[in-house]
Amino acid sequence: MSTWADFIEQQQQETYFQHLQREVASLRANGQVVYPAEKDVFAAFLLTDISQTKVVILGQDPYHGPGQAHGLSFSVPDGIQPPPSLKNIYKELEMSLSDFVPPVHGNLTAWAKQGVMLLNTVLTVNDGQAHSHAKLGWQTFTYRALEFLLTNNQHVVFMLWGAHAQKFAPQIDTQQHLVLKAPHPSPLSAHRGFIGCKHFSLANDWLDRKGLGSINWQV
Repeated sequence: MSTWADFIEQQQQETYFQHLQREVASLRANGQVVYPAEKDVFAAFLLTDISQTKVVILGQDPYHGPGQAHGLSFSVPDGIQPPPSLKNIYKELEMSLSDFVPPVHGNLTAWAKQGVMLLNTVLTVNDGQAHSHAKLGWQTFTYRALEFLLTNNQHVVFMLWGAHAQKFAPQIDTQQHLVLKAPHPSPLSAHRGFIGCKHFSLANDWLDRKGLGSINWQV
């Protein structure tokens, strides 16, 4: 059975990935604060085994405020206030699932451990500068990661929120997988269709029909 470690090892041999890693390392070495910490960049791949993946929630790039990013899209470590996008995710969960109680924290590690891959299209960012690493080559890595997942897992729900995430939709076979699209949950766009999208209940219904078991979205 192929693993994410196999995938990352393959990418490490590729010129694009070596260039990408040099660029990020150079920024850190020259005093630029880059999020998340180096040890957390691939956290999504470490916490969610490829064969156990049931859902992929695809975000844009990491939070760019101090202490927020820890390698899982939309998630923040314990002790950090949930950002506005995550509060809107909780709001949608409340509307979708009658028994959901919004937590006071924003750590979504419990989802990752159940098979929810919390992946960004770009895995690093400069402090205070959203999308600052968008041209370093991370999208190639993300595209190949999703391709690898599709090859090694037959039934996955993909939640594609916002234009950046939805660019990856054409590569997904909708005969095998469920693709759910909505605007990004940020305050700028959440009320244009994210709130009320019912992605969480739709995902659980589909997973149950496939006999895969639903996700406990309570964190």
